[in-house]
Amino acid sequence: MVIDFSTFYDLPREIARIMDEASRPLLISQRRSAYPLVNLAEDQDSYFVDLEMPGVDAGKVELTLTERNLTVQGERPAQAGRFYRQERGAGSFQRIITLGAPVDKDKVTARYADGILRITLPKAEAVKPRKISISAQD
Repeated sequence: MVIDFSTFYDLPREIARIMDEASRPLLISQRRSAYPLVNLAEDQDSYFVDLEMPGVDAGKVELTLTERNLTVQGERPAQAGRFYRQERGAGSFQRIITLGAPVDKDKVTARYADGILRITLPKAEAVKPRKISISAQD
């Protein structure tokens, strides 16, 4: 019996996927558990990071911003009892989010409500699009 491994693994497609991910302006480094779940968005002025963290004490979450990396560290407490299904694990976590452009560190805000941590990172003025007026000469 001959096994054709190309049916299991398409190298050109995998390389294309990796290159596509590397070219995106926002990247996430993930632990195997990828907790907490993260949504990233941006508009012309800011990046927005939403992290799902139900049951996590916001006072025990640490946010660090260096250059273009936002690090979120914390711990999800273990729950007592017998589990029949457990999809959200317990323990410490760390997510590192690399931003595509510098941000204004003095204007970053973080708000925790309903189990969602929303971090707003305004882009630095130097990277925002600017309108240039054209003067007419007589």
